[in-house]
Amino acid sequence: MTYGSEGPATPRFDNVFVNRASYKAFMATGSWPEKTMFVLEVRDSASNGSINRGGHYQAEDFRLSAEVKDSSRFKDKWEYFAFPASGEPAQALPRSAGCFACHSAHGAVENTFVQFYPTLLGIAREKGTLKK
Repeated sequence: MTYGSEGPATPRFDNVFVNRASYKAFMATGSWPEKTMFVLEVRDSASNGSINRGGHYQAEDFRLSAEVKDSSRFKDKWEYFAFPASGEPAQALPRSAGCFACHSAHGAVENTFVQFYPTLLGIAREKGTLKK
């Protein structure tokens, strides 16, 4: 999946990381526990480097954002943050940011896109936690 409207000439790589305890809890229950944190790393791509002559690989330039579940801190349980390239602390995104609407409407389990991860999707089906 690619966020944004990049065409095939400049594909991006989206890497999603989640903390180990939350992953283990999801595998056992099909739900994300409180304090789950996802980090999204979006990297530019490059081609024709080293031995690669036909595909794309991850480049140095990247952006980071995060999604955090904490119902004691956030109105809708989940909050989204963007990390500035300057290295300053992440700032919560405004409610008008597209991630709120898209994740809420299309997340297969709560606000998360487990539908793009076959292992997670299978667990959610087995545990009955997929949205209708």
